[in-house]
Amino acid sequence: MMMDAARIVEYFKGKCILVTGSTGFLGKILVEKILRVQPDVRKIYLLVRAVDEPSAKQRVQQEVIDTELFGLLREKHGKGFQQFVEAKVVALAGDIVYDGLGLEAAVLDALAKDVDVIVNIAATTNFYERYDVSLDVNVLGVKHLCMFAKQCARLRMLMHVSTAFVSGFREGLILEKPIKPGESLREGTYLDVDAELRLVKEVKKSLAANGDGDGDSTERKAMKELGLRRARHFGWSNTYVFTKAMGEAVLGQQLRGGDVPVAVMRPSIITSVRRDPLPGWMQGTRTIDSIIIGYAKQNLSCFLADLRLVMDVIPGDMVVNAMMAAVVAHSEAFAPPLPQVVVYHATSSLRNPATYDVLYQSGRRHFYENPRVGKDGRVIPTREMYFFTSIARFHLYMTLIYKVPLEILHLVNLLLCGLLSRLYNDLNRKYKFVMHLVDVYGPFAFFKGW
Repeated sequence: MMMDAARIVEYFKGKCILVTGSTGFLGKILVEKILRVQPDVRKIYLLVRAVDEPSAKQRVQQEVIDTELFGLLREKHGKGFQQFVEAKVVALAGDIVYDGLGLEAAVLDALAKDVDVIVNIAATTNFYERYDVSLDVNVLGVKHLCMFAKQCARLRMLMHVSTAFVSGFREGLILEKPIKPGESLREGTYLDVDAELRLVKEVKKSLAANGDGDGDSTERKAMKELGLRRARHFGWSNTYVFTKAMGEAVLGQQLRGGDVPVAVMRPSIITSVRRDPLPGWMQGTRTIDSIIIGYAKQNLSCFLADLRLVMDVIPGDMVVNAMMAAVVAHSEAFAPPLPQVVVYHATSSLRNPATYDVLYQSGRRHFYENPRVGKDGRVIPTREMYFFTSIARFHLYMTLIYKVPLEILHLVNLLLCGLLSRLYNDLNRKYKFVMHLVDVYGPFAFFKGW
């Protein structure tokens, strides 16, 4: 269905929208975009973690409204900016990990009567997150939001943001298919969400019974390792994409047979704003930025990547534009007969592919033309990077260059009665950290799907 920008903008006029995850990168872009292009939106409710309403309001003000991303909107409204925001934006102190979204009954009832559109962006995106935390936010959070959606008398659309990598690391064309309950990527396995929730409770109970549960660090490590182990058992590479896949399955299961249109947006690697409101804007350090920063500081002499492969990134503002268009396209006001759950891949690999070589050559050219200067005022020379085209080659390199010398250092340290313990422990910790990063992030460097 073809839609022009005016039609999309008009749809949001007079609407009440509930947004989760508004303090995150994508959430901020969405809130700013709606307020800027459709000032006649009725209300935008922002569900944020806070102890009470004043704290929620303060958090939204500091972490969302006061950011530089809202500069264009601030300039547009001038002195009336704050008044405009206060009339449109409502901060709610709650959390999707709880029944009823953690809201008081009266607030929840009033919200259910008012909301036209729900946009769920809330998620923990840490690849190596605790399994219990990931299940709470990425899976149970979706369930609680679906239960709330069923109570909303005016609801016309539920937009859920997932990730393109729930499809795993298959090669070739990956179709936009909903994830069915029980579906996994490993043949012969059945993914039972309730069983996974029970498993977490049993493991934590066992840790406590053995006297290990008292230490936060012990439980944290156990939960992180459990998440990765379960993800790989079912065919996913890390806890984040695994629990996002479960969240999608729960979404379809909870709203099956209902009358609420549901759209799932699966972006690939989200990067900075391309066009508006602030080209190049980025919040924090995201996946690709870590590589650029490491190269800029000359801390990265080598990296894991096949420069010929497509680096599937998508600007944040393009993802938000796609989300808004999908909401309009599949809301009951305009939609022809459609599947209840529709899936969109917001990616660049098929339409406008860019290889890892593009990233490397762009960064290399920039730092040759604009070299960094150290604290002593001297120019930091820009070196070439070496790229390993397989994880096996990288492991061999790390073993010969780092692991073997580490073992020699360990032996010398023993002979010297621990004199070099601090040096050995520090280098060993760094080695293990790098190997862990490769283990978790490595598959993304060789992704061949589109």
